Amino acid sequence: MRLTKFTDLALRVVMRLAVMDEGEVPTSREVAESVAAPYTHVSKVVSRLQRMGVLEARRGRGGGLELTAAGREASVGRLVRQLEGTGDVVGCEGPSAPCPLRGACRLRSALYEAQEAFYATLDPLTVRDLVGGPSGPVMLRLLTGPPPPA
Repeated sequence: MRLTKFTDLALRVVMRLAVMDEGEVPTSREVAESVAAPYTHVSKVVSRLQRMGVLEARRGRGGGLELTAAGREASVGRLVRQLEGTGDVVGCEGPSAPCPLRGACRLRSALYEAQEAFYATLDPLTVRDLVGGPSGPVMLRLLTGPPPPA
């Protein structure tokens, strides 16, 4: 299974916010720069994550982005399901040309089972898990940029 670019970006934004120090609230523009993504794309991702209850976005002076407690403990599987939607891996039902095998096809159910296995692998992981261990410090180094030359 391949994630959409939108989901990939959303997970990068969430991970970026998960390694922030307490009280640090970057702007959408700062987050976009740190994850090497266009500001307009990050803005759309932020809006969606805010509706999902994963992050809070405050405007104006002193504003910025911050993960919610629920966002920090969110299941990665649940996030990916919400971001990707619940559609089939293949489009058997289509208005223009539905597949003639759709009534007797075993592939569709096999792909559905594979998709559920994919999500089941992600379900026990939380956002906190993604940035734990060696990932968190590496992400922090990426955010601050390379060390200055000696």
